[in-house]
Amino acid sequence: MRDFLPQDKARRERVLAVIRERYRAHGFDEIETPVVEDYDRLHAGIGGDNEKLAFNVLKRGLDAEAIIAAADDPAALSDLGLRYDLTVPLARFYATHRAELPTVFRSLQIAPVWRAERPQKGRYRQFVQCDIDIIGDGSARAEAELMVASLDALDALGLEGGVIRVNDRRALDGMLDVFGFAAEERPGVLITIDKLDKIGIDGVAAELRERGATPAAADAFEAFGRRPTPEADLPFGEAQIRAALPEGIDDAVVAGLVALGDAVAAARGGEVPLAFDPFLVRGMGYYTGTIFELAHPSVGYSLGGGGRYDGMIGRFLGQSVPAVGFSIGFERIVDLVADGVDAASRTLVLVHDADVPVGELVAHKAALIATGARVRLERRTKNLTALLARSAADGYGEFATVSAGADTAALEFKPLA
Repeated sequence: MRDFLPQDKARRERVLAVIRERYRAHGFDEIETPVVEDYDRLHAGIGGDNEKLAFNVLKRGLDAEAIIAAADDPAALSDLGLRYDLTVPLARFYATHRAELPTVFRSLQIAPVWRAERPQKGRYRQFVQCDIDIIGDGSARAEAELMVASLDALDALGLEGGVIRVNDRRALDGMLDVFGFAAEERPGVLITIDKLDKIGIDGVAAELRERGATPAAADAFEAFGRRPTPEADLPFGEAQIRAALPEGIDDAVVAGLVALGDAVAAARGGEVPLAFDPFLVRGMGYYTGTIFELAHPSVGYSLGGGGRYDGMIGRFLGQSVPAVGFSIGFERIVDLVADGVDAASRTLVLVHDADVPVGELVAHKAALIATGARVRLERRTKNLTALLARSAADGYGEFATVSAGADTAALEFKPLA
């Protein structure tokens, strides 16, 4: 959990403003949910490994004896917890307010979440998520809207060239069928396959065997992973997808992915910034269909991701509701965005002597603010150079010296840089 100095906070708000504006332009409506949710909801088995990282809130009124008696049962100690993502709160929000929302609801949430991570570079215990979700649309149109909006936001931040890696959990299941993995071993198998980018095919094959996976299936996976990969040179489309998959994958799944690519291309002027990745897993167990991750050539890690989670909201409503979401990794993106300028038309520093009446100073400031400027008052110091350097570092562009009785219109402003 971090503090942010003024210049860092200003940078973050500039990036958030761009993301918010682009997503709203694409028809997403912003909502807000509480930072806490019921313990049972956060630990309902829909949050994957994140449930283990939840910060839980101790029940009020427990005495020492009750705490000791329930020490081995977190559910008896806690009735609330800090949200670890924005998807679980959204599912609860939709179930609560469905009657007040449109049939197809396009949600935008930008807010902090909390996880009991082991802090390290790029991993924090409090961080901001920027989520867009479409609830009530089971077609590929929903995925296409999410992808086009997210690529647009990336472009608006000056990060052109983003590519979305795409897969489908049904294609993954089909591959595991073809290879011969038993149903009960698949969750562990997927965890291992998800490490392919880090440990390579040798490491994955070795770990599968260490896990005790079906030997013939592990052999089949390894042989498939070592095959030539002609799809790497093909554009996103049926030929690439077919070449990247073994025989026997459901034609409907392939057709859905092809339709998704066609839709994104139509919105991007023929460009298809998608790449099919048959080994993309995404760790969340609630995904039921398309899954995707946002990549950028400037870095070796993903800048966001998401997928279809048609089963989650039904857990709260008792009926199936299609849903798909995309989350931008704000903490990663903000470090890549070039420094911007303050949104105000002018950023001014008024340097004054001690004898200037307070009334005159605040009047000067108010008059300049009324013109759309951002204004700071600074009392003159012996080291004026250092004062001006600090003001420039804080994002101010001009300064003027103010004497008693001065006219605001007559102030002479000079550039700080």
